[in-house]
Amino acid sequence: MFIYDPNNQPDAQTWLELPETKRMTAVEKHHKAARIKLPSSRGHAALHVMVENQLAEGYEPSVRAIARLTKEGLTRHDAVHAIGSVVSEHLFNAIKAIQAEPPEVTQALISATIERLTAKDWLQQFKR
Repeated sequence: MFIYDPNNQPDAQTWLELPETKRMTAVEKHHKAARIKLPSSRGHAALHVMVENQLAEGYEPSVRAIARLTKEGLTRHDAVHAIGSVVSEHLFNAIKAIQAEPPEVTQALISATIERLTAKDWLQQFKR
């Protein structure tokens, strides 16, 4: 049985071998066990999974960002949230615009925003 801990990077091969549903369930179980109240445990888990997938697959902007954000003082868990906030914002905008731009343009925008992401900026915008 796989146990997810957002403060420790999962082994990439193990993570990627898990079916997506098992990844989601593992993330949800972690948050439930930690008694973290969320407006949408499924949506929250989906963002964790998207970011962990990027990291496991070696997506360079996210790999660099996780290192940079933790070096700047965020926990790994908060760094995952910070990267997830960029991804979710761009997904929301893409859905809103009904993909007015080609997918490669959207991906370039996401990559550039992740590259500029700092712990200070994320904390000011999302942490209370």
